Amino acid sequence: MNAALVLGRCRRRVLVLDNERPRNHASHAMHGFLGHDGVDPKRFRSIARAELGSYPSVVVQEATVSNASNVDGMFWLRTVDGELFKARKLLVASGVVDELPSAPGFRELFGKGVFLCPYCDGWEVRDQALAVYGRGDDKGGGLAIEMRQWSADVVLCSDGPSGLSAACQSRLARHNIIVREDKIAGLQIHSDEPYRSSFDIVFESSARLQRAALFFNTHRHQSTDLAAQLGCKGYASEGCEIDNRQQASSIPGLYIAGDASRDVLQVVVAASEGAQAAIAINAALIEEDFV
Repeated sequence: MNAALVLGRCRRRVLVLDNERPRNHASHAMHGFLGHDGVDPKRFRSIARAELGSYPSVVVQEATVSNASNVDGMFWLRTVDGELFKARKLLVASGVVDELPSAPGFRELFGKGVFLCPYCDGWEVRDQALAVYGRGDDKGGGLAIEMRQWSADVVLCSDGPSGLSAACQSRLARHNIIVREDKIAGLQIHSDEPYRSSFDIVFESSARLQRAALFFNTHRHQSTDLAAQLGCKGYASEGCEIDNRQQASSIPGLYIAGDASRDVLQVVVAASEGAQAAIAINAALIEEDFV
């Protein structure tokens, strides 16, 4: 929507197709965005839509795009309802879907006591009993070490073999991070109040562990394969390769921003990328229109 705002101010005709399923749908507050720290994401989106209403050339429509093609320099988009749209330039800012652990309790606490990003929610649970869910030196051990910045009480739960190297295990031990490799049966919830939750991690074969919050690092995938349909090089489940100066993809006229790219996955970064893409799009259109 930030791209639409910038392009609207450039007097460009803009259509925003939004399926109303943002990545942070479970979040109760967004953080790290100066001027908006602690704002409810739903309120933030409502304010953003109201601001776009000031620009008559910008239209926001609730829709899910299912197919995309590029024919003779024009992008054609078809929605699941069968509507067809065409555009000279296309910005994909569709984001990603996070794959939560499947054990009971994780989804119920997502956004309340189960979180993805310590930069987004670490401050709110600082100095409390924290758990990290992940495996391997990066997704497990690395995140556990990172969480020590917010709490001295961090336990790594790998839900099976941890896959940690000897060097990583030694590093965790030096910083008093216990590793629990027991399989997890689920989370027994005592309180689901956002940022004040309390729950037990119930293991299949060992004593349960009481925690106030859990940060996980598993997998995510693109919420749409539109960039792949268009033949974008460097497409992967976790994001597309782009020219970071312009948010441009390998396909002329196709731009990628937000979580659909591979940069830091935060709202403030997505807004910046949207503005950057909009400026690049407007500049490209000026070059085409004023030969």
